[in-house]
Amino acid sequence: MQLFGVDIGGTGIKGAPVDLDRGDLAQERHKVLTPQPATPDGVAGCVVEVVRHFGWDGPVGVTFPGVVTGGTIRTAANMDPGWIGVAAADVLSQRLGGRPVTVLNDADAAGVAEMAYGAGKGRGGTVMMLTLGTGIGSALFTDGRLVPNTELGHLELRGHDAEKRASVKAKEDQDLSWERWARRLQRYLAHVEMLFSPDLFILGGGVSRKPEKFLPLIEGIRAEIVPAVLQNNAGIVGAAMAARTSAPR
Repeated sequence: MQLFGVDIGGTGIKGAPVDLDRGDLAQERHKVLTPQPATPDGVAGCVVEVVRHFGWDGPVGVTFPGVVTGGTIRTAANMDPGWIGVAAADVLSQRLGGRPVTVLNDADAAGVAEMAYGAGKGRGGTVMMLTLGTGIGSALFTDGRLVPNTELGHLELRGHDAEKRASVKAKEDQDLSWERWARRLQRYLAHVEMLFSPDLFILGGGVSRKPEKFLPLIEGIRAEIVPAVLQNNAGIVGAAMAARTSAPR
């Protein structure tokens, strides 16, 4: 079975059809830059562009970097504040010609995909998925069940939002070495571990393609730490999984 997933990020919007039997992209993904400012109208236009690139005409799942409840956006830390209160599922469905659209938090989507097909498959206990990119997204699972919209990138760390110090964007903007960034990430992981005592951390986002650069530098964390198997495609896969709720049986 194939369904379509779109992953909206602070810097890029990417999507592809997904083979849900394999848990992998059915075609090479198509990516466009996130418009600046990332307004609802501008981002919706990019989502339409990504979907039309493949000629897709079925249900679509879409991730969003913020709290999403019932298809409505509640927070938008790395997007235009005009998103807050927008019924995103309805807006995107209208822009896509009325086809069903399901919208969910981006890290939740990535986590669901990793739990089904990747590093979390078959794992019980408490699992924490963290997506490291423009910000830090989080997805918390207890015995395989998602606790949605945790948004733990906004925990305070040394007087700042954690993602302002330990995201990949912070590493790039502040020209941090892998060693300095790993120390910041280590402090963040220790804080999250103190609060939730996870058995497993899964680290996703584009940086998961280079685990050898930073994972050996992280010390003192009791939980197992592994890179995401689906890497930066986890959000697309999870979005497509969410689209099953509106797909014909």
